[in-house]
Amino acid sequence: MDYIQYEAKGLVAEIVFQRPDAYNAFNEQMLNELKEACIKAAESEALIVLLRGSGRGFSAGGDIHMMTSPHDSGQFKQLMDTIETITITLFQMKKITVAAIHGAAAGLGLSVALCADMVLAEKNAGLAMNFNGIGLIPDGGGHYLLMKRVGETEAKKLIWSGKKLSAEEAVTLGLADGTFSGEPAAGAEPYVNQLLASPLQAMIETKAIYQNLHEDKLKQVLSLERSAQERMRKTKDHQEGIRAFLEKRKPMFNT
Repeated sequence: MDYIQYEAKGLVAEIVFQRPDAYNAFNEQMLNELKEACIKAAESEALIVLLRGSGRGFSAGGDIHMMTSPHDSGQFKQLMDTIETITITLFQMKKITVAAIHGAAAGLGLSVALCADMVLAEKNAGLAMNFNGIGLIPDGGGHYLLMKRVGETEAKKLIWSGKKLSAEEAVTLGLADGTFSGEPAAGAEPYVNQLLASPLQAMIETKAIYQNLHEDKLKQVLSLERSAQERMRKTKDHQEGIRAFLEKRKPMFNT
């Protein structure tokens, strides 16, 4: 794999985003590789799965070139299938999943991080559900995952504003569970070691009970996101958002 590093050592598996020159933004190849790595992790003997980024950040979200490339309905369906498989595989995983965020976790990058049971943020990290800036809506289950952590009212505020949260703000809101300093692998280590000293099988059983309660709701949200995102991709607001991003200016939306 070119953009995703997967490694399993004993009870711990690591999935590392390896596209540092693009702030680990997800293009189609990287998403396919991430899907493959998630399936490997789910099928492994590991009981803990750590997700982290290389370079300067966790993930800046969807690659802008992927968003500007023309997709027919078949290609769009395949892309959304891949994103949904990643979300469902992480959500259903009979493991304790940990996302260690440093730098930026934005858009789809934040949706992926929020699939984890435990979200950790480096003290200088920034978290944003910023799809609105390019006239799109969260996908990857972002609506559900955000609501589950902060409630519907706060989730709408964060989605509509695209506000960038500091690590401290994210912890205060309940969007993140703890902070660390330095590199994500070292920063997550104390949390992983604490998990290794815990009754992991019992913890995973508790996770499975909650998962069974919420799985249908997540799948419903994914379906609604897919339909809405397909509509949003055809709007003038999305086209303006992309132009403004490329021209490094504030968008002038006019639905």
